[in-house]
Amino acid sequence: MTNRLSWFVIAVMIFGFLFLYGPMVVLVTYSFNANKLMTLWGGFSPRWYPVLLSDSAVLTAAKNSFIIAAVSATFATVLGTMAGYVLARYRKFHGRTAFSGMVTAPLVMPEVITGLSLLLLFKEMGYWFGWPKSMGFSTVILAHITFSMSYVTVVMQSRFSVFDMSLEEAALDLGAKPLKTFLVITLPIVAPAVISGWLLAFTISLDDLVITIYNNGPGSGTLPQLIFSKVRRGVDPTINALATIIITVVATGVITSHVLMTRSDKRRQRDIQAALQSNK
Repeated sequence: MTNRLSWFVIAVMIFGFLFLYGPMVVLVTYSFNANKLMTLWGGFSPRWYPVLLSDSAVLTAAKNSFIIAAVSATFATVLGTMAGYVLARYRKFHGRTAFSGMVTAPLVMPEVITGLSLLLLFKEMGYWFGWPKSMGFSTVILAHITFSMSYVTVVMQSRFSVFDMSLEEAALDLGAKPLKTFLVITLPIVAPAVISGWLLAFTISLDDLVITIYNNGPGSGTLPQLIFSKVRRGVDPTINALATIIITVVATGVITSHVLMTRSDKRRQRDIQAALQSNK
């Protein structure tokens, strides 16, 4: 049996990479097109980047998007961690099936239905309770928490399901209170999953368009809304520049994370080898 890859596997792999990253390469290339028309190459020029950075509408939309994403991801992580803990630790309690279904429903519900349902809910709340008086930041944040919490719950439930309970039991036997045990023992161990859940919720919130359109109001437009409105009027070269900046930031974060994780693994392996040698 050989470890060499067949030509078919290599061809499929190349096709997959071209299919995924080919449009990104074209987009980045045309962000440096001097011509305003996308169909004609007018030479290399970074002229659209200063235009983008001087556009107050883009900067405001980007600021709104990051604020909404950060706030909603934080609350969604807290609530999702609590829900994941309950579902993983308490296998049997009255209403568990209904609770689990309500938590995970946004995962399979079409965004149009979710957005419209939340819109009707906020309208009814405004009519009966006087809040919210208008659609805006608060309604968008609540809507994003509603659906992004489901993703965090799935991540945390999976992590808590494989958690070693003996660590918590040892802390409880030594006299620690349940809350202190969770904060000192459990939470630091599951911290990577918490961070992953926060990043997932942040990304989903930052990228959302459909639910945001239904629950947003004047003065709180987000970046996806701005891009969608610009694309409807034709491809604006500044959109290519904006997408290139986003791709660069994401790629830099992924590469940096990979480098740090690789260094951490190598450092851990060196420490293990040093400990083994010292015990000989």
